[in-house]
Amino acid sequence: NNGSEKKKSGFPTKRPEKLETEVVRFQNNKEKWIAFIGLLDNKPYEIFTGLSDDEDGILLPRSITRGLIIKNYDPDGNSRYDFQYVNKRGYKTTIEGLSYKFNPVFWNYAKLISGTLRHGMPIHKVVELVTSLQLDNETINSWKAGVARALKKYIPNGTLAEGALCEECGSDEVVYQEGCLTCLSCGSSKCG
Repeated sequence: NNGSEKKKSGFPTKRPEKLETEVVRFQNNKEKWIAFIGLLDNKPYEIFTGLSDDEDGILLPRSITRGLIIKNYDPDGNSRYDFQYVNKRGYKTTIEGLSYKFNPVFWNYAKLISGTLRHGMPIHKVVELVTSLQLDNETINSWKAGVARALKKYIPNGTLAEGALCEECGSDEVVYQEGCLTCLSCGSSKCG
């Protein structure tokens, strides 16, 4: 061991105070959603997501696509996650308490997904897990589809989509390419 304690996933056992973050926006059933994907070594480490509006979620300028998720503590020692970005004029802007801005149901699902990411589950398996969740609420199903879409872009190109068959030629040589399913036999591609 080189002295830095790491789990099998390659991630450190303790979350860094600040994580580089990518902001992903998506639309489902005419609702606008936003996801904050915390990256460690350019791999998804955690995800926070919910509605993108100023009443029941977060309103962020469209130009903001990157920032930092910072773990902070309130005076009572309770942890919270803040999002910080640099605006067009170069000033830092911090949105405090991501966890309090989103619907608690989505927050809890996001915590669950973040747990699988932190423990090193391959991204394509996390996407399969999210997609397979049996949820009986249309809003949550729309959220689930958006989260899967947001995470697909991090699946390494060439990853075999286990159990997938090409809709065009029936081949099982289907891989992820730029987040889309691509058949190596006939070249057809399916995104979404």
